[in-house]
Amino acid sequence: MRESFCKLWAKIRRNRLVVIAASAAVAVGMISCSTMSGTLVAPPQIPGAEFVGSQSCAECHAEIVRDFKTATHARLKAEGPNAKDIGCESCHGAGSVHNQSGGAHHTILNPKRSPDTCFQCHLDKRGQFQLAHSHPVLDGKMSCSSCHDPHKGSAVRGGSTALLTEHDTCGQCHTAQRGPFVFEHEAVREGCTTCHDPHGTVNDKMLVTRNANLCLKCHFQQQTPSGIVIGGSNHGSASRLGRGTCWSAGCHEAVHGSQIGSSLRF
Repeated sequence: MRESFCKLWAKIRRNRLVVIAASAAVAVGMISCSTMSGTLVAPPQIPGAEFVGSQSCAECHAEIVRDFKTATHARLKAEGPNAKDIGCESCHGAGSVHNQSGGAHHTILNPKRSPDTCFQCHLDKRGQFQLAHSHPVLDGKMSCSSCHDPHKGSAVRGGSTALLTEHDTCGQCHTAQRGPFVFEHEAVREGCTTCHDPHGTVNDKMLVTRNANLCLKCHFQQQTPSGIVIGGSNHGSASRLGRGTCWSAGCHEAVHGSQIGSSLRF
């Protein structure tokens, strides 16, 4: 009996050592209990062209190549031999024919003319642009570069602490919503994407949430015996929330800003 117990205990110890060793191997990346899945994106192919490297592009596009180190996309650039086919040509295609032609535009891809180059990596955006309400990128009326700069600085203009920059980007086209207003809506000051998703949503006007629920994300509501109170005023009556959205019920129509009242009326 004692001998059987000793053998069992020895077996348990051996198994524990195996588990400990395997755990250590996983921790340092030697083995894994699961496999990773991913998508390899091949650079655009130009018929008859070979990759020449970004330094070749610098001969004519010196300013763009110089500033690219500040771009968000520069973080994706490989170093050393691994960067041979990666850089300018990962979006514009192999550049040898372009160089030999003296810079003919038809010998490289121009993402301004088609968003497909961007969609190779940004698959989720391709899906959003096919939703019911989106910017007319797929119709060719604008391009990704209308709002994003792939060559310099942050690809996402605005957001974070650069709140006014986002406002200015949208204001280039949406001049009526840009202002200035005597009474501005704080949400506009924080950034248009507070209420809108520029790539597309299922909601009208590309709103991130539909109906009054959008406003209630920021405007505190309190349930009282007399009804729902928002901003110190009862909104639960049939003449308010029951009439529809905050901006279509004849109340707060000037949602981006007003020249006459802080309650955002025209």
